[in-house]
Amino acid sequence: MAVATDQRLNELKQKYASVLRTIEQQGVRLANVHIENNKLLIRGEAPSEDAKNRVWDQIKLADPSYSADLVADISVSANAAQAAPAATQGTGSGRSYTVKSGDTLSKIAREFYGDASEYMKIYNANRDQLSDPDKIKPGQNLVIPA
Repeated sequence: MAVATDQRLNELKQKYASVLRTIEQQGVRLANVHIENNKLLIRGEAPSEDAKNRVWDQIKLADPSYSADLVADISVSANAAQAAPAATQGTGSGRSYTVKSGDTLSKIAREFYGDASEYMKIYNANRDQLSDPDKIKPGQNLVIPA
């Protein structure tokens, strides 16, 4: 039985490898990753609501019908609510940029960072107003993090 469970765990870890990478990148502290009722159970605590949402976005990308073989219990750290006001005040290191016609986040990233692939920095800093990195509109004011 243990061999079958280990095999199932490895299969599901492979299937949801991108989710597990996102969990690591977002600093989610894992409490459990194991098989329960023949499903992969992932339980952890995210440092912010934004980090939790990114994990769920990745779960939906990996498998829109994830409920068939995954149980994800991601909570938000109690410290996140206290830390959020300080984070939104900023340190003055971010800049503001008004989107112009023809702009893309990659183009803006190239302008500010010298590297178009840094566009996710800008997207992540503006998730309050951007639902998709490919959907920016002229006139939007974006925060450009340092």
